[in-house]
Amino acid sequence: MDEYNRFVDWDKMDVTVQSQDIKELTCTEFQELKQLARQGYWAKNHSLRAKVYHKLINNIPCRTVTPDANVYRDIVVKIVGKRNSSSLPLPEFVDDSLVPTYCLNAEGIGAVRKIILCIANQFPDISFCPALPSVIALLLHYSKDEAECFEQVCRILACNDPSKRLIDQTFLAFESSCMTFGDLVNKYCQAAHKLMVAVSEDVLEVYSDWQRWLFGELPMVYIARVFDVFLVEGYKVLYRVALAILKFFHKVRAGQPMESDSVQRDIRAFVRDIAKSVSPERLLEKAFAIRLFSRKEIQLLQMANEKALQQKGITVKQKSVTSPRRQNVHLAVHAENFKSEIVSVKEMRDIWSWIPERFALCQPLLLFTTLEHGCSLSRFYSHSEGHEPTLLLIKTTAKEVCGAFLSTDWSERRRGGNKLSFFGTGECFVFRLQPEVERYEWVIIKHPELAASGSEPENHASPASNTLSFRGTPSDPSDRLSPFLSARHFNLPSKTASMFMAGSSECIIIGGGDGQALYLDADLNHGRTSHCNTFNNQPLCSESFQISVLEVWGFRDTVNG
Repeated sequence: MDEYNRFVDWDKMDVTVQSQDIKELTCTEFQELKQLARQGYWAKNHSLRAKVYHKLINNIPCRTVTPDANVYRDIVVKIVGKRNSSSLPLPEFVDDSLVPTYCLNAEGIGAVRKIILCIANQFPDISFCPALPSVIALLLHYSKDEAECFEQVCRILACNDPSKRLIDQTFLAFESSCMTFGDLVNKYCQAAHKLMVAVSEDVLEVYSDWQRWLFGELPMVYIARVFDVFLVEGYKVLYRVALAILKFFHKVRAGQPMESDSVQRDIRAFVRDIAKSVSPERLLEKAFAIRLFSRKEIQLLQMANEKALQQKGITVKQKSVTSPRRQNVHLAVHAENFKSEIVSVKEMRDIWSWIPERFALCQPLLLFTTLEHGCSLSRFYSHSEGHEPTLLLIKTTAKEVCGAFLSTDWSERRRGGNKLSFFGTGECFVFRLQPEVERYEWVIIKHPELAASGSEPENHASPASNTLSFRGTPSDPSDRLSPFLSARHFNLPSKTASMFMAGSSECIIIGGGDGQALYLDADLNHGRTSHCNTFNNQPLCSESFQISVLEVWGFRDTVNG
């Protein structure tokens, strides 16, 4: 076919989709490259794709000393020797059971293992990199020899641009990416997330497969199209495609019984056979239709999740003699230690599936209950302050149950002086458990005079947009809880300027998405709700209600005691 065919088994490739028209790529502008990559401009010409890959990878900023093709030629004989390449043991940082062949011939399959071993020799700091075999197997299709493929992979691994994340190389980075993906699913794929919660005991374990869907299960023609865009746009593309896969899985399998006793296995099987349901073009179209957070915001969320894992001492993959399963860091609510007068263990676990992943690592800790501490707003504040985040649960005399996840310490209310001003972050939400389960995202409180008392300037962008524009970066971004969260670091569109929570000595106001808001009086005996009738959903609870029991829960770090 061309000079890049040494490792390809063309009998297994669909050559009918390959165009023999010689094309060239002359553009260098990012936006044009981005459009061409998404359109698959170089996808139907094997030689052109190889040349584009080389051009894009050679433009990656790398460490000063990055192993090249000559290094490979020098070390491969010493490392591999005369051993059969197909039986070479792989380093622990890759999954030996997941080395895709991607229509490679026998020489190519052996070359994957040889290159992995040489990379392990040159990159001793890599401790966990399950995507590496897939990347090598793919790039062998577009390399003249093993040494050239080795050099291309090394440049990807040695990228030193802090704003350009490519491949996870540590367990900490990988695990935090799984948590970040879980956060994104929770926000952008709520129907699929609800299904995962219903059929899986450990939601994060399901989401920890997200990179395997891409770099392992996805067929060659699909991952190649994803990689086309990935080399241009970066890591965010991977999140987009994985979210699209989950959306399609839910759409295709909705209402159908699981094919196995494990939703993980069902998703893997769906991805392997994705051609039966979705074309590569449709998959990418769906992926880019998702209005995702910005790259900067996702980066900060990833850093927040990494910091949460570090604080809990979860930085390396734990070896297990009895079980091959990955370390379970998503701790379920322990039934034996949990007692609430409002919700059951199952209901609390459902709530836990909604909260950001880094907080789901913790156990619930009862801070305040009206049954024990009385109906005093001052005692409510004294028991709640110093804890961030908190969970508010309310049971009414009419047996209604609702609540709110509150991401910010109640002590923040003092920043507004005597004025009732709003604070909190975009992760706040309100929910209803009885009579029906409903979660309301984002906060739109119909009291502009209250919102105006806040100190944050407004961004008079389109009210229809939920995008938060980044305003400033603290000296250490990892100290931030999350990217899209802190109001004082972002300009909020006018529609969302009245977000979050407010408290004074006279009342508490908590806003939720879809026009929902919750008002509690100072005696904690009465409350009322505000509901926008333009939305087709049920109100949080009765417009005016009496409180039977109110509880505030904190989050206890069980790993560090």
